[in-house]
Amino acid sequence: MLALVFGTLIVAKRRSLFQLFPERLARHWNVWELRALVLFSFSLQATLLCLGNRRKYEYRLWLRAILWLAFQAANWATNFSLNVLSHGQEDCQTNSLDRKYETMTIWAPLFLLHLCSPDTITAYSVEDNEFWMRNLFSLSSSFGVAIYILNMSWTGSLLDYLSIPLLLAAMIKFGERNWVQYMASSNQFRDSMLPQPDPGPNYAKFMDAHSAKKAEGFKIKRRLLIEIPQEEDLFRTSAKTDIPDDDILRAAYSFFMTFKRLFADLILSFQDYKESRSFFHKHSWEVAFKVVEVELGFVYDVLYTKAMVTYSRPSLLLRLLSLFLATSVFSAFFITHWHDLSDINMTITCSLLVGFSILEFYEVILLLSSDWTRLWLDTSKNLIMTNLIDRIISFLSDLYLIPAKRKWSNHMAQYNLLSFCLKEKSATRGRVGKFFHEKLEKYQYNIEAAFPELKELIFTLLMEKSLSAKNIKECQKLSAFRGSLVLEIMGCLDQLGWSIDVEFDQSILLWHIATDLCYYQDVKTHSSLVENLNCKISKMLSDYMLYLLVMCPFMLPNGIGQIRFQDTCAEAIEFLQEWKSISDVGQTCEELLLVNTEVLPSEVKGDRSKSVLFDACRLAKALRIMENEQKWKVVSQVWVEMLSYAASHCQWQYHARQLTTGGELLTHVSLLMAHLGLSEQFQISEGHGRVKLLVS
Repeated sequence: MLALVFGTLIVAKRRSLFQLFPERLARHWNVWELRALVLFSFSLQATLLCLGNRRKYEYRLWLRAILWLAFQAANWATNFSLNVLSHGQEDCQTNSLDRKYETMTIWAPLFLLHLCSPDTITAYSVEDNEFWMRNLFSLSSSFGVAIYILNMSWTGSLLDYLSIPLLLAAMIKFGERNWVQYMASSNQFRDSMLPQPDPGPNYAKFMDAHSAKKAEGFKIKRRLLIEIPQEEDLFRTSAKTDIPDDDILRAAYSFFMTFKRLFADLILSFQDYKESRSFFHKHSWEVAFKVVEVELGFVYDVLYTKAMVTYSRPSLLLRLLSLFLATSVFSAFFITHWHDLSDINMTITCSLLVGFSILEFYEVILLLSSDWTRLWLDTSKNLIMTNLIDRIISFLSDLYLIPAKRKWSNHMAQYNLLSFCLKEKSATRGRVGKFFHEKLEKYQYNIEAAFPELKELIFTLLMEKSLSAKNIKECQKLSAFRGSLVLEIMGCLDQLGWSIDVEFDQSILLWHIATDLCYYQDVKTHSSLVENLNCKISKMLSDYMLYLLVMCPFMLPNGIGQIRFQDTCAEAIEFLQEWKSISDVGQTCEELLLVNTEVLPSEVKGDRSKSVLFDACRLAKALRIMENEQKWKVVSQVWVEMLSYAASHCQWQYHARQLTTGGELLTHVSLLMAHLGLSEQFQISEGHGRVKLLVS
């Protein structure tokens, strides 16, 4: 087997390295190597189980780094440990095992249990699911090595027999993990949602009847009857602001079963469009965002955890079987070997069995506290079971054993161009130092919460568009605006339209710098303006959209945003170096606004440099002519329209990728737009054409 061959080569290389160290140190390491590896492997499993689900609602770089290291190291630690253990069998005589390896052979199935990963994380990224075949081969080879170890070390002792239930439990987890990865792979995920083949009306039978009537001499006329769906009457009833959590859960799951097709790039029907709009038109922004949050939580669970198989009756039975096997093996081991626990290997084995049993119980706790279980209890109508589980969950919550009920991080990363340039202007580093500094500096962005007023404004503007559209085609047209509609409504399209009629990444940079120039100057002259909601929303969305441009360009329409960003930064740094006294963004904005921009920058600089710094100054000066209240209303609504344009034009595979980083506001807006009909993935279905023969 490949794993065994590579393991032999690794161990041989390791032995040659041992010759570089003192004999006593090498002997101690040889004794403790496998013990350290099995404890390390178990700690990785515990880390993945406890932190795996937190990335759905937490945005922390340290969390992502720890999970990535643990996920990658888990496979390496298990395979390497199995190879070390299998190589140790070569030192055993035919019917006499080294005492060290006799007690360690039960660790082989424990390593497999670690390798098959906990329920909370089966894939670190969505791309991991595409390699399910490779993972299947890798896991199968590891199982082969484990079976080889058990066969070579078999003596008929109780420890050998106890390893069989553990091997069976590992096979259960092995099957679950690979099945989930297979079902979450893009091809299978899409195929599982394809509708049943529809041949339509029987054309051959119709033509036979047509020919028969025509042969009999009848005069035949045909009348076409088409099933045309009717649009609902568009009206806005009083929005419901508070509905029970169970109703939100049911609505979210119902929409999830339909709208998950978006993540497979499938088209939604007219009926889906009608039902979704009908629901969201009747509810407030609070309910709308809650439903979207829960819905995206279901999407995350399906793509990155074992939820697809865990919450089914066969899987529940297998989970109970796995838990029973773990506790049975521990009980049998402790009863029969408690007097041998003075041996370090026996102590470690007992600790591993206890730890594995605890993790199995914790997985059951997570299962009981999940939205999937609540949904299952709600549909089963089993009041006794529901009350029992509610009491258990309440008790465990008081003990802080159940993680937070948050659905997403509610964060908005903030990236500011002028702040970045101020840090760069005084930097004096060599070429290598400059390269690493620029790479690290990009990650020095702030995190802000998406406050309620921002969500309310987004929902209000999207709702107005949805209500103004009479059909799907009009909805699709409205989703294509990226600022011009707002400027037209506000009556300033002639003055500011040039900043929108350019490439999208150029518009983002123009409005980002212009927003900063207006913001810092207005705050300087009107300190109370910082509390203005439109002003706060404009500043937050401005920095968020630049963050997407710099850190997540794949979520925006194709363009040369990275080139424009670096050229604009270069010009800004050059400008700042001429003003040594400038030390903050406010002073920078003040000096930039003093630059005369009567002549277009492109006439002076040409088009080789893609910098938009002084074009943004022109835009800021045009905005500053307006009254503060009107200005910030225009700016905030332009940013919301830009955000909605970016959301509707981002591919859903990238939305799925960002679910592992605490979620993006852009993803929530994109799904909300789809629910309101503002998406290009709806199709008006006219039904089957029905032709009636009229014989005369």
